[in-house]
Amino acid sequence: MSTDEPVTTRKPDTRLSGDAQRLHELGYAQELARSMSGFSNFAISFTIISVLSGCLTLYGFGMVTGGPALITWGWPLVGTMTLFVGLAMAEVCSSYPTAGGLYYWAAKLAPSHGPAWSWFTGWFNFLGQVAVTAGIDFGAAFFLNALLDLQFGFAATPGHTMLLFGLVLAAHGLLNTFGVRLVSVLGNVSVWWHVLGVLVIVGTLVAVPDRHQSADFVFTHFVNQTGWHSGWYVALLGLLLAQYTFTGYDASAHMTEETHDAANAGPRGIVMSILVSLAAGWILLIGITFAIQDYGGELGTSTGVPPAQIFIDAVGDTGGKLLLLVAIGAQFFCGMSSVTANSRMIYAFSRDGALPGSQVWHRINKRTKTPTNAVWLAAGGAFLLGLPYLWNATAYAAVTSIAVIGLYIAYVLPVFLRLLQGDRFARGPWHLGRWSRPVGVVAVVWTGFITVLFMLPTTSPVTSKSFNYTPLAVLLVIGFAGSWWLVSARKWFAGPKVQGTPDELAAIEHELEF
Repeated sequence: MSTDEPVTTRKPDTRLSGDAQRLHELGYAQELARSMSGFSNFAISFTIISVLSGCLTLYGFGMVTGGPALITWGWPLVGTMTLFVGLAMAEVCSSYPTAGGLYYWAAKLAPSHGPAWSWFTGWFNFLGQVAVTAGIDFGAAFFLNALLDLQFGFAATPGHTMLLFGLVLAAHGLLNTFGVRLVSVLGNVSVWWHVLGVLVIVGTLVAVPDRHQSADFVFTHFVNQTGWHSGWYVALLGLLLAQYTFTGYDASAHMTEETHDAANAGPRGIVMSILVSLAAGWILLIGITFAIQDYGGELGTSTGVPPAQIFIDAVGDTGGKLLLLVAIGAQFFCGMSSVTANSRMIYAFSRDGALPGSQVWHRINKRTKTPTNAVWLAAGGAFLLGLPYLWNATAYAAVTSIAVIGLYIAYVLPVFLRLLQGDRFARGPWHLGRWSRPVGVVAVVWTGFITVLFMLPTTSPVTSKSFNYTPLAVLLVIGFAGSWWLVSARKWFAGPKVQGTPDELAAIEHELEF
């Protein structure tokens, strides 16, 4: 990747740092505290990808939609395709390092009708961000319920799981409201928790059990317990495990207004979070699959959580509970960071008046210099998205599909527009050079493929309890955003707003000082 500095025709304001000056050029005041290092920026995306969350919470889904063969080989396939998407996004991020991220990029890159492109990109990003927060904390609630059931007999019922889901979301809302410095510290700790957690879990599963599955089982055994007869269809459905895990790395873009050297650190955070997760996740999945005991065609699930059952069967009750605690800790960190990133996207989108009640969600807490109200919209929206679990057994798979579709459409729309720009695209200091076009084309094609795939039904026969409500959720958002656009927003939404002249931006920043 090249690190050539972009040419600028504007005279820099020597009173400002380079990051603040660039933000002024993009039209925004430095309202958020710029206190994150490049490592912290990487850490938040790596934490949201969270192989100890996505890989483990959807492991049971993977075991019935392709089984070990798809779990083992689907991961590097999806990870490679995700890297293409991440590289293409990173290049655009370097040019426009703002908290608005994707929807801001779309507005600036569209050859015409920029506000419309920005509007729909933002709404897909909002849907995906809320869904991924729901998926992460729902997974944490599943695992926590399993641990409480094992230890205290707190049965893993839908009601209990929803209660824990609400409590986990509330904890993340409170942390992001009152513990802002702690969130930053925990974000850095989370990286080492994930890396060491993978090593501890895999090391324990390798060293302790007396026997393991064969390599033939881990790398070639195919399972279909979906009710569908087409093996190819089932194998493609099984890619959801990996694709859902590889979400949320747009957080590095949304945190650029709080990151030093944002035009380089943001892109690096996106790409490195994918690469490190690709390696760590594959090690984790292979290690867990080798450790399965007494597999007779189905995975024992007396705990309701297949990985928890694997831990207990392999290393005993006490060891299994300790490994479960490692996973729950990682999932808690993951959800905390997801709420942080989600709130920044909501803050930025509201700053431009694109959400109902924008004045409320854009409000900054002067004490912490964070968007407190946006934090609670993120948490509340995630809870509402998870409510169907009370009557729909496949709700969790639907939530993860919604997260993938919402986020990846938002990811790839600016990439598509960047392709249309061709040589007119003003590169930032981090770019792909001559590889920009082929990387972007692969990213767009892959996203189109998975968007269709994950709207399809996952089990047969399709009933009210197994219905994949992903298309309904996506159509609801498209319908709402589209109707609002046609009736009203197209008359007043002009895309990202310029907050003012340099003096006006300075005045905004002064008001936040105390």
